[in-house]
Amino acid sequence: MADSVIDWEAAVRAGRRLAPTGPAVTPADARQAVADLRSLSARAELVVRDTARLGQGLPVADAVVVDRPAWIAATAEGMELLTEPVVRRLTAQASRVPARAGALAGTQLGAVLAFLSGRVLGQFDPLVDADGPVGRHAAPSPGRLLLVAPNIVKVERELRADPLDFRMWVCLHESTHRLQFTAVPWLRDHFRGLVAEYAEVSDIDPGEMLRRAARAVSARREGRSWIETMQTAEQRAVFDRLMGLMTLLEGHADWVMDAVGPSVVPSVAAIRSRFGERRRRGRGPLDRLLRSLLGMDVKLAQYVHGAAFVAAVVDRLGVDGFNRVWTSPETLPTRAETTDPDAWLARVG
Repeated sequence: MADSVIDWEAAVRAGRRLAPTGPAVTPADARQAVADLRSLSARAELVVRDTARLGQGLPVADAVVVDRPAWIAATAEGMELLTEPVVRRLTAQASRVPARAGALAGTQLGAVLAFLSGRVLGQFDPLVDADGPVGRHAAPSPGRLLLVAPNIVKVERELRADPLDFRMWVCLHESTHRLQFTAVPWLRDHFRGLVAEYAEVSDIDPGEMLRRAARAVSARREGRSWIETMQTAEQRAVFDRLMGLMTLLEGHADWVMDAVGPSVVPSVAAIRSRFGERRRRGRGPLDRLLRSLLGMDVKLAQYVHGAAFVAAVVDRLGVDGFNRVWTSPETLPTRAETTDPDAWLARVG
């Protein structure tokens, strides 16, 4: 019988085996990129604190600069911790599944990680830091900020961007995510609690899953994501709260990285324009299909709606007024409010 519905070691093995090779760089250029990202991430942390008016006085933690295989291993570790409540529940419900099913699921997940390993520029994992997993209710942890050097070099070349400017721009975004979780003490446990709550309302009913899968086909024609179509009403309610939070976090990071301005990133306007077009365009029919299946189009909407929400509130209240959003879980915007800032202002502001 299966110990878990996902064999995480199999996921890492498959991901590393299938990961695309990085761009061609000389050893000297590779070392320079790593050195730049390490130094720029430390500088970005201080700039972000001044811009967001959060986290003054907190220690500055180092970023971890990785290649694609290392990103796969680190991401699998973070995913295992984050999804543990969901996987534990699904494993209990699928107790009759043969042991090899976990390896198969792990291999399939590894293929997804391999696909993403060539696209992710950086990420922040609030549940893992340099010393290992972060416990519930632990003191504010620096978490683990990952910067994927080969992908950053690849994209800066595609955009014909100034390397130092682009590297700083990426560091600003990811450093903002770290600041959100370190400067807002309750945020990490709230995020983890939402995932656990989602697990509590998850259930395996093969017949119902097939019916939802059939509905997903028509839903795609209506512009809805397949993820949402496959959910029950209870799951969707929790999912909407998660999406409201993630839209805020992504939009806030996007707003900060642009609000910093040309004094820190001289070519920020050109980078934003070219990178935004790259996000929207995708790479081809297969890439667009995979982005849709993996929910990456939902993430793109989070950047757009979230940044617009933050900009609208800052315009009305200033940065300190906007920071009321971090007071408690009750002051976070709902998913609907992220596209209607006036509704949030009427409720909270």
